[in-house]
Amino acid sequence: MNNVLAMILAGGQGDRLSILSEQRAKPAVVFGGQYRIVDFALSNCSNSGITKVSVLTQYRPRSLVNHIGAGRPWGFDTLDGGIQILQPYLGRADSDWYQGTADAIYQNLYVIEESRAREVLILAGDHIYLTSYRNMIAYHRSQAADATVAVYSVPREEAHRFGVLDLDANGRIIDFQEKPKNPRGAWASMGVYVFNKDVLVEQLQSDADMGENSSHDFGKDIIPRIFQTHRVFGYQYQSYWRDVGTIESYWTAHMDLLAPNPSLNLEEAELKLRTAGAIMPPARFGRGAMVRESLISPAVHINGEVTRCVISPGVIIEEGAVVRDSIIQHRCVIRAGAVVDRSILDKEVTVGRGSIVGEGDAAIANFERPDIVNTGINVIGKRVTIPAGMSVGRNVVIGPGVHDELVERAALESGASVHPTTMPLHLFV
Repeated sequence: MNNVLAMILAGGQGDRLSILSEQRAKPAVVFGGQYRIVDFALSNCSNSGITKVSVLTQYRPRSLVNHIGAGRPWGFDTLDGGIQILQPYLGRADSDWYQGTADAIYQNLYVIEESRAREVLILAGDHIYLTSYRNMIAYHRSQAADATVAVYSVPREEAHRFGVLDLDANGRIIDFQEKPKNPRGAWASMGVYVFNKDVLVEQLQSDADMGENSSHDFGKDIIPRIFQTHRVFGYQYQSYWRDVGTIESYWTAHMDLLAPNPSLNLEEAELKLRTAGAIMPPARFGRGAMVRESLISPAVHINGEVTRCVISPGVIIEEGAVVRDSIIQHRCVIRAGAVVDRSILDKEVTVGRGSIVGEGDAAIANFERPDIVNTGINVIGKRVTIPAGMSVGRNVVIGPGVHDELVERAALESGASVHPTTMPLHLFV
């Protein structure tokens, strides 16, 4: 694995995650209580023995860069390895903001050349799965492949959301469709690729030479072309994997963690999930606490009722409060008598006494973004304050920092959106 360079694409805005990724890159979004989404790709590299890792960022990278640091929690701060944070920059004729996933790698070809790698492993920084890439790379080498694509079996009715591949009896790719309306196969590309270095450099240069005739994307351009001229294989991944690119998939992946025997086990001994962060005191459960089917992080104080929830560090749930089917992120406060149901609360949200977040008609989609907030889940932004006694419906979106905008209102109807009149600078993290 010393001959493998991993490059993690972590620059996406993630518009379909609504306000969760409005002020941070999608890979920096909290997952599983005390982790970030990018921790999965970083931990998978660590579990694989890969020590040369580059993280390509672009959209609002501050919290992501601060989180990764020198890579110590994942073991990347070594003499024979290391982690690089690569951001697009202007200043030379052939540089610009990244125009696509392939262009992002192309603009950093010097990193590939300097690494002296035999293979380049290209990863998405916004997927949820725990694995070692050793078997995939061994498969790539055993097939004498020029490129290998990790594939995952999905129901045919969901295949239109992915790049869909067809494989022959030997596992070689014989057809590829990017998000087809009527998919012919059910093997979905995971956005995980192994390339022989020379083949990758050749393909990226050819793609760059196409200029505006290419969207400079691996799924749309590179893979559909290369499988027709090179040895390109599909590596069939069998374990848990989720693309958490939507509010519904993000919420569902959290609920998956709460199954009696979850397919994704965060306590896996061999495939450890690592993250950065300080040591915190244990969670505390008061006399009135009742907790069922939930994940509770350190430094949480619970005196109310919690059912089927994932709770991040520092959360306070006061006596008489009820929280159900929800994701509650760092340092939120649920005051006495409040109810939170089927909602995602970003960091440092305060839900006032006796207020209800999540009641009403779940069939009413969000009026502003019916395409992404339509399954009855509320999304409450960072440092929002819900006034005491307020009633909040379903599919409601409240932007980060909202406070005064809610003071005079007794209720928010299902499908409503509220945004701050001004955006405080401290929320741009």
